Amino acid sequence: MTAAPTTLTRLTYAASPSGPPSADKHRTAPPAAAVGHRAGHGVLSIVGATVEHLIRQGADLPGGHPERAALRDRAIEAGLPLSRHLAGRYRERGEPLDDLYQVAAIGLIKAVDGYDPSRPVPFIAYAVPTIVGALKRHFRDTTWRIRVPRSVQELALTLTPTSAALAQKLCRSPTRAELAAHLGTTEHDIAAASNAWRAHTPFSLDASDANGDRAQTALLDTLGVRDTRFDAVNDLHAWQRLLAGLPLRERRIIAMRFGDQLTQAEIAAQIGVSQMQISRLLMRTLTTLRTGIRSGQPARSTPRIPTQVTTRRP
Repeated sequence: MTAAPTTLTRLTYAASPSGPPSADKHRTAPPAAAVGHRAGHGVLSIVGATVEHLIRQGADLPGGHPERAALRDRAIEAGLPLSRHLAGRYRERGEPLDDLYQVAAIGLIKAVDGYDPSRPVPFIAYAVPTIVGALKRHFRDTTWRIRVPRSVQELALTLTPTSAALAQKLCRSPTRAELAAHLGTTEHDIAAASNAWRAHTPFSLDASDANGDRAQTALLDTLGVRDTRFDAVNDLHAWQRLLAGLPLRERRIIAMRFGDQLTQAEIAAQIGVSQMQISRLLMRTLTTLRTGIRSGQPARSTPRIPTQVTTRRP
C-alpha cells in the first residue's frame, strides 16, 4: 500500500508538463521523454501494473464505498504517462500535441472504466488498443475536412512514418513502388492516399504570412476571375443559329472554305462556278453573318448568283 502511492506520484509528475511543486523535482522525477528513452517499455509496464493494482483495490471495496471514486481518480492519474506516450506517436501528423493528449486521456478513462479485473488480462494489454483506437477515431472523424474512405484514411496516416523509416534505412527517399511493397498494397492505393493527405486540411482563403498580416496574393484574390470560355460558348450557339438560316449551298461553301481549308479555286471547281463568283459569294455571306451576329437577328439568304453569266452586245 505504501509503494503504490509513491510510484503513482512519481509517474504522475513525470507526465505533468509542470512537474511536482517541490524544488527537487528534477532530481527525483525526470521528464517523461527521458524516462521513456532510458527505461522504454519497462516504465509503461510499471504504469500498467500500478493502474491495475488501483483498479483491483477499488473492485474489492463494496459498492457505494467513498474510496472507490478516489481510487478511480488515482488510477486515471497513474495512467497518464501511458496515454501521453501513445499520443506522442502521432505528433507529426498535423494535429496539436495538446489535443492528442486530451484524446488519449479520454481513451484512458474509458479503459479504466471498462477494464474487468476479474479477467486474466493485464491492464496495459486492454488499455493500449483502447487508447490507440480513440486516437485513430479522432483522426478519422474530426481532422478530415473532406470525407474519404476509411481504408484511404488509415493508409494515409501510415505514409509519413513509413516513409521516414524507409528513408533512414535506404539513405534516400523511398519510391512509390517501395512504399507499396513495404505496406503490402499497390502503387495506385499509395497515390490515392497521398493525394487524400494533401487535401486533409484545405488552405485558407484569407491566408496570413508569418507576421500575422494578410498575404499580398491570397487565395481569395485568385478566385472569381472571369472565364473567357463562356463567351466562346455563347458565340458558338449564335453562329450555329445563324448558319442554320443560310441556304444549303452557302453553308457548303462556308464549310469547304473554313472547315476543309480549300482555296476559292478548288471550291469553284466543285460548285461549278468561277473563282470570282465564289469570292463575291463568300464576301456577301460573311457580311450577312456579321450583320446577324451584331444585331442578334437570324441571317438572311444572300441573293443567288447565276451559274452562267450572259453578256449583252452593245
